[in-house]
Amino acid sequence: MPPSPSPRLPLGTLIAGCLAVCLAQIGIAIPATLNGLFQEHLHPVGSQLTWISDAFLLPVTVLELSFGVLGDLFGRKRLLVGGAVLLGAGEVVAAASSGVHQLWVGQALAGLGAAALFPTSLAMIAAGTHTHAQRARAIAVWASSLSAGGFLAPLLGGITGTYGSWRWSFVVVAIVAAVSALVSVLLATDSRSPEGRSLDIGGQITIGVGLFALLYAVIQGPTDGWGSAPVVVAFVVAAAFLVLFVAAERRATSPLLRLDLFRNRSFAVASVVAVVGMFSFLGTAYGASIRLGPIQHQSPMRTAFAFLLLNGITPFLTPLTSRLLARVSARRLLTAGLLLIAAGDFLAATLAVDDRALTSLILPLGLVGVGFALTVSSITATAVNTVPVPLAGMASASTNLLRDFGFTLGPAVIGAVALSQAASQVTKSLAGSQLAPASQAAAHEVLKEGGPLALNSVPASSPPGAARAYALDALGHGYSIGFVVCGSAALFAALLVLLALRGGTAREPEAAMDEGVEGVGVEGAVTG
Repeated sequence: MPPSPSPRLPLGTLIAGCLAVCLAQIGIAIPATLNGLFQEHLHPVGSQLTWISDAFLLPVTVLELSFGVLGDLFGRKRLLVGGAVLLGAGEVVAAASSGVHQLWVGQALAGLGAAALFPTSLAMIAAGTHTHAQRARAIAVWASSLSAGGFLAPLLGGITGTYGSWRWSFVVVAIVAAVSALVSVLLATDSRSPEGRSLDIGGQITIGVGLFALLYAVIQGPTDGWGSAPVVVAFVVAAAFLVLFVAAERRATSPLLRLDLFRNRSFAVASVVAVVGMFSFLGTAYGASIRLGPIQHQSPMRTAFAFLLLNGITPFLTPLTSRLLARVSARRLLTAGLLLIAAGDFLAATLAVDDRALTSLILPLGLVGVGFALTVSSITATAVNTVPVPLAGMASASTNLLRDFGFTLGPAVIGAVALSQAASQVTKSLAGSQLAPASQAAAHEVLKEGGPLALNSVPASSPPGAARAYALDALGHGYSIGFVVCGSAALFAALLVLLALRGGTAREPEAAMDEGVEGVGVEGAVTG
């Protein structure tokens, strides 16, 4: 008697999970093309523009793994529905923003929803499969849906921002969220796996406070001053809570981050590479969005072109990278990807700030986009292959947490570096300029209140308008240094992989994918 075929993954669950992850990825990426409009309409000052990006990224980084546990404990369907509803509510709040602070609130709410959708959608799809082959195919469809979200987001932001309003971008995402929630209610099959799962409350609180304090200090440093009391206190709080996080994880029965994995030298190196490599990519994406938007005042549609180069290449290269991972060492693929990112960044740093031609971006951002496609596909495989088989799932989850942390650091650090350099240079330039005293005084007042980006955006006919050229040059200098920092980080990560990650046992890609499924996180997240 022939064996009965394995039950198929319910089509409704696959559709619901893929729509949810596509939605979450669009939510992450949609602000990338809109930074110029945010600067023009909401007039953020100093570091406020950076917080628009990180208000979404921080909840994803900190809460993604905990939401995965909540789905296992209480049912994944309700999290899939609730995450879509929360993301949609956040987009509505963002669309109605009368100022940058309300936009932060909307982004944070949407980020909470995305933090639930990323792990829940994948876990629900994986739970409905019954063989390695089924699971591999289902995860490939899920990953393609995620990549599709990264591809669609800049197009959506470019079209709505250019021909409508930045508010319509958020409205459209809210509509997609409502559809996703309805599809999940009607079609998704619930699942859970509570055995051996428990929330790490101590770890969650300490890592949340520690990372928020660290980001606050890094982002506010250029505006408030690195020696100011709030920034210094934030650094102290960050250090204290990160130490408490380590202590909590050592005692936790079900830790958020398995610290004993770091005793494996290869895994520790791979983790550093995950943070540094993804910091480099998201820093590049953020720098490109600021260059095209608030600095050059180009339209969202033109900014979307840059993000198609950065993120739109990934879905088209996914079949190739999957085949390469089956035939080539993940370490070699990772090294190649990081070197391409470094090369693209160093080329981007040489672009003149008054060069508005989109063709100038094709080579540098195209190199970064191809490098990212190779890198994001091989980071998890590299980490998983360095640990024993029973620890593969936890290794994947830990690597994703660290990778998302690198994503969150990108806009924060590059914004801080670039704005610090720009503020220093424009101040020196004004001091040596031949501007009338009244224009200089007005320019210094704008700098004090809003920084170089604000000075670059004042009307040319206004008293400080005569200083716009100095602000433009200074911002070009600052963000060129930002690209150099990103390129240097990618080059460092590539050398680390090349020199420190040697040996190890290669494992079947399908098995690694199967065992690491619970930890797969934000593959290809792009923000601005």
